[in-house]
Amino acid sequence: METRTPAPGLGKLRHMSVSDRIFYIFISIIGVCVFIITIYPIWFVLMASFSEPERVSRGAVWLWPVGFNLDGYREIIKESRIWVGYRNTIAYTVAGTLISLLVTLPSAYALSRKDFKLRKPLMIFFIITMYFSGGLIPTYILITSNMHMNNTFWVMVIPFCLNVYNMIVCRTYFSVTIHPDLLDAAKMDGCSNFRFFVSVVLPLSKAIVSVITLYYVIGKWNEYFTALIYLTDTSRTTLQLVLREILLRNETATYVSESAIRMELLVKYTSIVVSSLPVLILYPFLQKYFEKGVMIGSIKG
Repeated sequence: METRTPAPGLGKLRHMSVSDRIFYIFISIIGVCVFIITIYPIWFVLMASFSEPERVSRGAVWLWPVGFNLDGYREIIKESRIWVGYRNTIAYTVAGTLISLLVTLPSAYALSRKDFKLRKPLMIFFIITMYFSGGLIPTYILITSNMHMNNTFWVMVIPFCLNVYNMIVCRTYFSVTIHPDLLDAAKMDGCSNFRFFVSVVLPLSKAIVSVITLYYVIGKWNEYFTALIYLTDTSRTTLQLVLREILLRNETATYVSESAIRMELLVKYTSIVVSSLPVLILYPFLQKYFEKGVMIGSIKG
């Protein structure tokens, strides 16, 4: 006779003991509270960006916009440089993420192979870079004088393309998920290491690839310091730098009039929404892989 799984939700509680029900309800309440604590600041910023600035400063905005207002968005949209910043940031994010994945995934797979003789020395080398760096001034001299990348497109995508933490997470995932017997079977069929990586490893690693892609996209999208140090040409500026200039300009204007003070507050909330919206839109498409990829990649090292 076929057994049916209990339906989720309230039907599932009827098949639990009293202690399990209490624990399930307790965990659900905690989960809801954590969700509210996490999502409310984002929701408040969104509602504040559509509200009257004086209502926001008085604490009148809680769940819905009060005094619907689009002046903050008009102030940002009329700035022509913001579209240049969007274009450049999208280009830097796409190219930088692809290059970072091209560097991270093969290196992580190589370091996950137990038959790779330089595995341990190279891992020590990578880990050392997580604790020590050359410093800002030597790095600046290297990039500007030796690599001649100052004020170029490539300075945003090449010098800092490898994140060691992401590489270690991928290495752990590969060592846990990709069984050595798969490689042995593939070699018997005449499969090379490169083809095994492309045809077998990557299709079996969609979860971790999606997670690392999301990490890199967020990092590249929010990149601020590198652009501030190495980019001086306004045609190559990023969205974050454009928003920074708008905020600084409005802060300077706060000494001029009361309306400018209100506009400065409104522009702050609007800038957060404008800079965060694309990443928030992207996240749901990768969310189904997120938990699985992070958990498997962190089980053991």
